[in-house]
Amino acid sequence: MALKALDIFKLTPKKNCKDCGFPTCMAFCMKVASGAVEVSKCPHMSDESLAKLSEATAPLMRGIKIGAENSEYELGAETVLFRHEKTLINRNRYAVAFCECMTNEEIDAKLANIKAVNYVRIGEEMKAEMALIEYFENKEGFLNVVNRVKDSNLDLAYILVCEDAAIAKEAVEILKDKKPVVYGATKENYKEMIEVVKADKLALGVKASSLEELYATVELIQAAGYRELILDVTGENIKDTFTNAVQVRRIALKEQDRTFGYPSIVFANKLAQDNANMEVALSSVFTVKYGSIIVIDDIDYAKALPLFALRQNIYTDPQKPMRVEPKIYPINNPDENSPVIVTVDFALTYFIVSGDVERSKVPVWLAIPDAGGYSVLTAWSAGKFGGSSIANFIKESNVGEMTKNRDLIIPGKVAVLKGDIEDCLPGWNVVIGTEESMEIPKFLREYKAKKDEALANA
Repeated sequence: MALKALDIFKLTPKKNCKDCGFPTCMAFCMKVASGAVEVSKCPHMSDESLAKLSEATAPLMRGIKIGAENSEYELGAETVLFRHEKTLINRNRYAVAFCECMTNEEIDAKLANIKAVNYVRIGEEMKAEMALIEYFENKEGFLNVVNRVKDSNLDLAYILVCEDAAIAKEAVEILKDKKPVVYGATKENYKEMIEVVKADKLALGVKASSLEELYATVELIQAAGYRELILDVTGENIKDTFTNAVQVRRIALKEQDRTFGYPSIVFANKLAQDNANMEVALSSVFTVKYGSIIVIDDIDYAKALPLFALRQNIYTDPQKPMRVEPKIYPINNPDENSPVIVTVDFALTYFIVSGDVERSKVPVWLAIPDAGGYSVLTAWSAGKFGGSSIANFIKESNVGEMTKNRDLIIPGKVAVLKGDIEDCLPGWNVVIGTEESMEIPKFLREYKAKKDEALANA
C-alpha cells in the first residue's frame, strides 16, 4: 500500500535545508505522497530510505517497456480506472497472431496485411504494432515463423508464446535485439522462464487457470525477484475474461495490491472462435476494459478503422481537444477553379465536414486555420475563429495561388463574419454556407451548378 505523507516524513533526514525546492520537509513529503514529486529530489535521503520510499511511492501499476527502437512501447503505469477521473497514460496495443502450423504463404499473407494497414489519423500513425508467435509442439515450424516475421523488416514488437524454456530461449536469441515478450510462465515452470528473460530484463507473460492461481503465481515470481510481468486475464469464455480484466485492474488500483499491478493481455482471437465480427466487438470491449495487449487473428481496414479510432478517442487527455493539423486539405481533386471552404481544426468537425464534402463530389480546397481545437461556435466565442484570423490564414497558406476562384465559403453559424473577412481579404467573395454539415452536399452541388451555368452564359 502506498505510504502517506507522515510515513514518508519519518524517513526523511529533516534538515530543513530547502535543497529539494520546498520550504519544509513536510511540504516535500506531501508532494511526494500525492505523486507530484519524485522522492529522489531530496539530496540528503539515505540509500536505504530512498529504496524503500521509491518502491512505496511508485505507481500501483508497473510500467513495462517492450520492443525496441521504432517498435518500443510502454504498457501499464495507469493510475485511474476511468478516463474522466484523470487521464489514461499508455494506450493498449494490437498484436496479430501467428503460429507454428502456418505455411510460408499464410505467414506472408498476414505480413502483407500488416504492411497495408498503415495510415495517419489526427497526426498519429495507425498500425498493428505487434506480432504474436505461438508454439505448440513443432519446434522447427515455430522458429521458421519467428525468422520469417523478423526477416519481413516490419516495425513490430514480438510476443513469443512458449512454455518450453529451452525453445523459448532459442527464439529469444533470434530476436535478441527486439526485446520480445516471452509468454508462458506458470506455477510449474516460472523458475525456468525467469532464467530465459532475466538477463535482458524482458517482459514475462504469466498464465493460470484462475485468478486465484494467477495471483499465487505472481507472488512466487515476485518472491524470486522478477517484476517485469504481463498477466494473461483470458478466461474460458467472454464473461470470465471480462470479469478477470476488471478484477485485476480494480484490485491493483482500488485495493492498492501490487501483486496485480501489471499490464494485461487478452486473446480476443480465441474468444471470438473464428468470427471476425465478434473479434472486432470483443477487441473494442477490451480496449475499454482493460487489455494492455489485445491479440487478433489478422488485420485489415474493416478491423483497424473502428478499433484504432476507439483507442485514440479513449487514450487522449480529456482536457485537451483532439485537433487536426492547420493547413489546406484538397478534397475531390480540386483545381484552379475550385472554391475554398473554411472550418475549424476540431477533429470531429473536420471529419464530419470533410466527409460531407467528399459526398458532394464537388472539388474543394478545405481550409483549416488554428482555432484552438474548438467547435465552430466555441472557437468564435473564444476569439479563435474570427474575421482577421481566417483572413490571415488564407493569406499565409497561399491558397490564392492554388486556385483562381475567389469564393470563400464560411459556416452559416458564423455568417456575421462575412463583412470582417471581406474587409481583410480584398478581392475575395465570402459565401455564407450551411449551418449544418449534412446540408453541405446539396449546397455544394447547387453552388457548382450555378457556377457552371454562369460560365456557360459568359
